[in-house]
Amino acid sequence: MTTHTKIDHMHPKRERTLVLIKPDAIQRTLIGEVVQRYERLGLKLVGLKFVRPTKELVEKHYMNDPEWVSKTGAKFIAHATAHKLNIKFHDPVKMGEHILHRLSKYMTSGPVIAMVWQGLHAVAIVRKITGSTEPLSSDVGTIRGDFVLDSYEFSDAEDRSIRNLVHSSGSVDEARSEIDLWFSKDELIDYILIQEKVLYSAHMDGIFE
Repeated sequence: MTTHTKIDHMHPKRERTLVLIKPDAIQRTLIGEVVQRYERLGLKLVGLKFVRPTKELVEKHYMNDPEWVSKTGAKFIAHATAHKLNIKFHDPVKMGEHILHRLSKYMTSGPVIAMVWQGLHAVAIVRKITGSTEPLSSDVGTIRGDFVLDSYEFSDAEDRSIRNLVHSSGSVDEARSEIDLWFSKDELIDYILIQEKVLYSAHMDGIFE
């Protein structure tokens, strides 16, 4: 008789986050390296697909927060002013719209791999291993710090989006809405990994035969 392990849908180990492997990472053949970084942490891959994103999908992704345009524009202006970088627009909304246009061109320039990773503190852990948005200021040991040369100064001089290989959700709530945008429920798989006993069992019982 086949028995099935009941999955506890309320356990913190079921936190999920969205990761997008961007067109530049795919063109640089870094797919395996990116996946390995998250997988060897102990996270579980529960959704995966190869996508050719449309402009509409990309804009929905970034504008999921109604204030994204103004907040992003204001943040860019503050950073550019502090670092004496070129500012194309001084109005936060116009600057934010310009950044969205850059992102749309970047994210539709080639195929994207969309993934959903699951595990304890999945959102924060993935953000930590991915690195900060600007590769130049990302720590060594992060994906962006180890594999990208780009900087705000260089990308702004070329009036393009910064090439930083990967997107990862910024919060648990953001992850939920982003996952719903990129995946249908039947594209996410519930299953058990053997290593979860070591990661989540209180006393690692049942190892010896």
